[in-house]
Amino acid sequence: MNTVEYNKSVDKYADGMFRFILKNIKDEDKARDIVQDSFEKLWRNIENVNYQKVKSYLFTTAYHTMIDLIRKEKRKEDFENVDVKEYSHSEQYSDFKEVLNIALEKLSDIQRSVILLRDYEGYSYAEIAKITDLSESQVKVYIYRARKNLKSFIGSIETLV
Repeated sequence: MNTVEYNKSVDKYADGMFRFILKNIKDEDKARDIVQDSFEKLWRNIENVNYQKVKSYLFTTAYHTMIDLIRKEKRKEDFENVDVKEYSHSEQYSDFKEVLNIALEKLSDIQRSVILLRDYEGYSYAEIAKITDLSESQVKVYIYRARKNLKSFIGSIETLV
């Protein structure tokens, strides 16, 4: 890969990576840092990365950087002590996007990641497996469970509209 191809990859993939990371961690500054770190790692490894595979390399690097950050933050704060009642609601919403975002937050990290890669970014099962270091069958299982959890949380569309 050369400098021109590197610059093209920045233009082509930075926004998609940012959206993917932001949907997972809900912090714009941290998402920007992860995207920047991913491009820095690509720059340091520019001779070893094939331009045709740069998208996969970038998303894989960003995903692993995000997971490392999440694990690091979990050590800082114990999420088991969070009061679930504080985040639950009994009201009906008509804003589907808001309800969907809340439902996505309820998913485990891996379920949220695979569902976002599949449904938001349009990756195939094989590409998701490569990015997340899972087998294709594991990816399918996580996506199925995530969709099932989303469906049970959201309920029927009629209640939202």
